[in-house]
Amino acid sequence: MAPAPAVPADMERPHFIGIGGAGMSGIAKILAQRGAKVAGSDAKESETAEALRALGATVHIGHAAAHLADDASCVVVSSAIRADNPELARAAELSVPVVHRSDALASLMAGLRPIAVAGTHGKTTTTSMLAVALTELGLDPSYAIGGDLSGPGTNARHGEGEIFVAEADESDRSFQKYDPEVAIVLNVELDHHANYASMDEIYESFEAFAAKIVPDGTLVISADQAGAVELTSRVRARPAVKIVTYGEAEAADVRVHKITARGLTSEVTVLLDGRPLTFTVSVPGRHYALNAVAALAAGVALGLPAHNLASALGKYTGVKRRLQLKGEAAGVQVIDSYAHHPTEMTADLEAMRAAAAPGSRLLVVFQPHLFSRTQELATEMGQALALADASLVLEIYPAREDPIPGVTSALITDAAVAAGASVTAVPDKNAVADAVAGMAGPGDLVLTMGAGDVTDLGPRILARLTD
Repeated sequence: MAPAPAVPADMERPHFIGIGGAGMSGIAKILAQRGAKVAGSDAKESETAEALRALGATVHIGHAAAHLADDASCVVVSSAIRADNPELARAAELSVPVVHRSDALASLMAGLRPIAVAGTHGKTTTTSMLAVALTELGLDPSYAIGGDLSGPGTNARHGEGEIFVAEADESDRSFQKYDPEVAIVLNVELDHHANYASMDEIYESFEAFAAKIVPDGTLVISADQAGAVELTSRVRARPAVKIVTYGEAEAADVRVHKITARGLTSEVTVLLDGRPLTFTVSVPGRHYALNAVAALAAGVALGLPAHNLASALGKYTGVKRRLQLKGEAAGVQVIDSYAHHPTEMTADLEAMRAAAAPGSRLLVVFQPHLFSRTQELATEMGQALALADASLVLEIYPAREDPIPGVTSALITDAAVAAGASVTAVPDKNAVADAVAGMAGPGDLVLTMGAGDVTDLGPRILARLTD
């Protein structure tokens, strides 16, 4: 095993603006576990803030210039932090270096064997599967994930092993900062419309990511998804990188022979070097089974025994907000989904259909995420909702964006109706629990879906169903 890397000099006393975010908190946790004096601020109290304090970090609530300590060695920001943030202004006054989140993460991976997981969808799940499996095998990996594991209950950890598994974010091109030994590309689609104007720009960005794979490293990439296939053809010219394809395509290097749904789990058989290998994936859905195969291929590329790794992957039980069962009341199961892109929505709805008992209905509470995404993909979102028996659609969750004139959730409800969906606009989140209680019956599944605060509605719906 490699010795634990030292804390980079500029990271000894870091201050994180937006420390409670999934990506930011992960880096902060690893630095705190390595011995750095971590501080930061976030908009509101959260379980994440408490977890960081438990590791010795100082977490301020709200943003104010006074929160930045005079002796801070750097200020860490994500692309979501606005230029007028008072702590950022104070950093300029003090001449404190400003470091992007991706550069901070890259410095943490230095000297280790990084696996970087990229793709428009499935990054968090696949990164988590690897983190769980490698831990199960006793390899004590470090990892930084964009969501909390259901098992260990954290999105990041500093391990003493030599492998570092990281979710690689393409949204702002920051994944181009990493130098992975193994890179996974799950899929390539147009998203993040504020940063990418076309598929050509997306391909160029993913090509730049693939070009950062170290010599003699490996690119693990889908053989099924059209964008990934196109990317493969573009990077084949790099002889220093081994390409391993996976999927259901006949020509895949790691070929998926069969995926069998078994309630909320799947049984997967792959052909690896011509030999069959069968293992269990303990979460529902074809897309999650394929994520597990990508994780298997990546581990094998690092030299791990395929049989042991396949068995360890079965220990993965999910990530918060990725088809997470929130509870059951009055015979109704309430499940939470982070899906916010039409491809993700379709995959999760199809997975729930496959897992549902005969005769049960699938009801969706959907919250669109970002005005720009809604503007570009409203029609496809509405078509995805047609897979549900009935849907309630909330107002757009703006996150970091300002409103765009004429862009509202009505674009989605209109598209859903045109696709034959039963859909109702519910502008008031407080009315959702009553609305669901009036619709759902024993055996039904209720899916809260979106990347915003729609996740908060699960407990409220369960409480109302119990009344």
